[in-house]
Amino acid sequence: MKLLIMCEGPNELKIINILLENQKLKFSSDDLLGLVPYHARQIKSSAAVKAALNLYPDEVHVLRIGDGQNEKLEIPSAYKDKITLVEKYCTKPELEMLLIISENLAAEYEKVKSKTKPKTFAKANIRYGRRRYDNSTAFYEEYFGPDCEKLVNAIKAYRHHNGSHTRDEHYLAELLK
Repeated sequence: MKLLIMCEGPNELKIINILLENQKLKFSSDDLLGLVPYHARQIKSSAAVKAALNLYPDEVHVLRIGDGQNEKLEIPSAYKDKITLVEKYCTKPELEMLLIISENLAAEYEKVKSKTKPKTFAKANIRYGRRRYDNSTAFYEEYFGPDCEKLVNAIKAYRHHNGSHTRDEHYLAELLK
């Protein structure tokens, strides 16, 4: 059995890759279909995911990672017998919450969250060195890449900060060692 990790966006993919590179997840690259996580919302629209599924003969579990996972994963008929489990790992309301928590700005954000999205708050309040947060994959790499423990701590704190997801959604913290 292999894991197919499908990340909603490039920033989620970067976060998962940082965790993989630092051996912070319950699994390694060897456990992944194609040895890598994928930036893909749906199987049918990702040639890379379909190619990996076509090459692997056995059972696959799908882990979907993202903040807005209202969209149901459509499993093409060719893979219905191969994909035996689909789980969602959410970073609602947005991935920027990890930065806000890491910068100890969660209490400040709580005061304005009814009017301000996490992305907008992060752009206005978070800097790394001389650089302002800009929603780029490079920012996540520069911010969390050199200090994976900062990322791990933010993921764990997010779980406590956010309360609970719906019953079919999991936290990234559940994937940590």
